[in-house]
Amino acid sequence: MNWTSMIAIYALFWVMSAFIVLPVGLRTPDQVEGHVVPKGHATSAPVNFRPVLVAKRATVVAAILFGLYYANYANQWITVEDINFFEAPVKDLGY
Repeated sequence: MNWTSMIAIYALFWVMSAFIVLPVGLRTPDQVEGHVVPKGHATSAPVNFRPVLVAKRATVVAAILFGLYYANYANQWITVEDINFFEAPVKDLGY
């Protein structure tokens, strides 16, 4: 596998992981009894958003997922033939 392909695939895993871990640990003002500004502030907006922590978590999750992906790529545990659900099975006609 090319190193540029590895970077691109890791970046895809990172973005996907960032969206997965984004809501983890967030609290709304209703949950922490915080003050909400009457105009211009959504009641569902988080009060403790920490983007650096989200980036660190996404990096760890993406590294694990990419490691599993690369191990599968190197060892061929699951191949395209294993997940081909649309090809009709071959029937044994007994000739």
